[in-house]
Amino acid sequence: MTRTPEAVMLFAAGFGTRMGALTSTMPKPLIEVAGRPLIDYALDLINDVHPKRIVANLHYLPDQLEAHLAPKGVLLSREDAEILETGGGLRAALPMLDTDPVYTANSDAIWAGPNPLALLRDAWDPDRMDALLMCVPVTRTIGYMGTGDFTADASGRITRGPGLIYGGIQITKTDGLMNFQQKSFSLNLLWDQMHSQNRLFALSYPGRWCDVGRPEGIALAEELLASV
Repeated sequence: MTRTPEAVMLFAAGFGTRMGALTSTMPKPLIEVAGRPLIDYALDLINDVHPKRIVANLHYLPDQLEAHLAPKGVLLSREDAEILETGGGLRAALPMLDTDPVYTANSDAIWAGPNPLALLRDAWDPDRMDALLMCVPVTRTIGYMGTGDFTADASGRITRGPGLIYGGIQITKTDGLMNFQQKSFSLNLLWDQMHSQNRLFALSYPGRWCDVGRPEGIALAEELLASV
């Protein structure tokens, strides 16, 4: 196991159903925000920390994403038979990632501020942590109407509760993925396992964050980008 991550798992397999008609013929990561595919904003953040390899999982309309990502040097983990969700998708991609721990990143948010991957790298302590999630205080989110996913104590250790929303980027160890029998499962199961051992932590993001999971998020994200 390396001390700091050397590879990134980029989640790009989802159906994007919350986007409605926008994803009827195009995968959500390719929807444009301010003239660029949404996934390219995630790739900017990822490339800034210089990983040895980037792996993206594909399922919905995979050929379009392959045509966009392969020329950028992204390795592709195709889930042709069935979609594996985040936990199953990460586990299936482990041979391609070929390292532990790893970054994982969603491809449907815009970050305005310091690079969240770099912040996680600098705060990562594998002796205490099995995962370090980049979370955003609800007051720093744009277009989010909920109360949050997690509550953190003074040390950054988290439990389920209000206050912080998971922003979609983390560092995580992967050995716990082998404890699950099912082929398709969410990373929430892994987090619950880590939480039970008091090894699930969060870092609070100091910038702004906009979810682009729904059509109205596109204009909000464009406003955020225009303000920085």
